[in-house]
Amino acid sequence: MSRPATPSQAVILVGGEGTRLRPVTSRVPKPVAPVVERPFVAYILDDLARHGVARAVFSSGYLAAAIEAEIGDGAAYGVAVDYVVEDEPLGTAGAIANCAPKLDDGPFFVFNGDVLSDVDLGAFAAVHGEKGGMATIFLTAVADPRRYGLVQLRDDGSVADFLEKPGEWEGTALVNAGVYVLEPEILDLIPRGRLFSIERGVFPKLARAGSLYGYVDHGYWRDIGTPESYLQAHFDILERVVRTAVGDDMGDSYVYVSPSATLGTAARIVPPCYVADGAAIASGARVGPLAVVGAGAVVGEGASVVESVLQAAVRVEPHADVSRSILVRESRVGAGAQIHAAVLGEACDVGAGNQLAAGIWLAPGTVLADGCVGFREQFDARES
Repeated sequence: MSRPATPSQAVILVGGEGTRLRPVTSRVPKPVAPVVERPFVAYILDDLARHGVARAVFSSGYLAAAIEAEIGDGAAYGVAVDYVVEDEPLGTAGAIANCAPKLDDGPFFVFNGDVLSDVDLGAFAAVHGEKGGMATIFLTAVADPRRYGLVQLRDDGSVADFLEKPGEWEGTALVNAGVYVLEPEILDLIPRGRLFSIERGVFPKLARAGSLYGYVDHGYWRDIGTPESYLQAHFDILERVVRTAVGDDMGDSYVYVSPSATLGTAARIVPPCYVADGAAIASGARVGPLAVVGAGAVVGEGASVVESVLQAAVRVEPHADVSRSILVRESRVGAGAQIHAAVLGEACDVGAGNQLAAGIWLAPGTVLADGCVGFREQFDARES
């Protein structure tokens, strides 16, 4: 029996600690870590609102109060947001079941809180309704599936089997993209108050019963769980590879400069580029391509910021070079320093003339005196 309506409610799983994304998430929960100057989960809310989903329940745990303080009631994003907080980790299924008192008796979407996607939720829900199963999984094809669980489908679109993180694999494969449509009866299959996984404890049972289907979408999808993927998500938004409100603001010029930002004489803004409220780009500085300058951040005279993210209140002093790097809020790079493929945690202070590269990252609050680290020291440390 078909069920054509798009669900009007969603559960968003935001309870994890985001350890793989540290030091970006050392002091900020991953769901509200800024991505092009917006809390990451705002992009999920945008997708819900765009498809007419009226309500979302956040299942949170780690730093739950910080998430609620940032998102509030969801009015700014067009979706009414409510919250359920885990006293202890319950796993994906347990977290979903914990939200049951906040849900009505209709079907609902579920989103992992670290997925950036512009999946067509209307088409997704239509496939779910047409197949008439208990659950449908959003599947996407990836070139290197070794980090993910593979999903194999039958000819009718039902899930035949799961293959956990293969050690060796050639070619693309379908993987679980972390977005689901579930019927409310699913909640009866989940034990309450204990750790339980929907991927391992529920979906295999539904697959054996022929009641689990896959929806294959070849649109944009990215898991932002690592610094490399987090940085790439910024690039994809700036290049408008994924549909977002930020991309709409940038328009065909691929540039957004806030009216309250300050640009010095001969400052170069190279698209794609995003310069936020109150930022200051000094004379002769270059920002972009693929750069985000956060609210109140400062790029000094003659400095260069390329393929990098500067969060709010970051300072890049004169003639410093920053490339392929993430500078978390309130960090500072001294004059003439060179930062390449590095991540600076919140409130780090890298003194003048230092050279950081090769994937190095600094814990929040790290202070490096002027000229104490060069490329040779890092090479020697890696060789020892």
